[in-house]
Amino acid sequence: MKELETTLTRKGQVTIPQEVRRALGLKPRDKVLFEIEGEAAKIRPAVSKLLAGYGAVVPRKRPEDFRKLREEFEEGVAEEVVSET
Repeated sequence: MKELETTLTRKGQVTIPQEVRRALGLKPRDKVLFEIEGEAAKIRPAVSKLLAGYGAVVPRKRPEDFRKLREEFEEGVAEEVVSET
């Protein structure tokens, strides 16, 4: 196992060595997760919450007609307002 050393700043920050960034496929602004196991810590790329949810909602049809969906929504809201008065 190869060991790489870096320095902790006063603010608690470290620079992730290029070799580690390359191995993990990390790019600027990527999020990372730290996992603590006893006195050791693992670092791994964080899965995007947006990408994790991608495809979770199945569209009624493809491609979606968002203009029609908006009209249906607005008609439903109008019907609720009229029925409340």
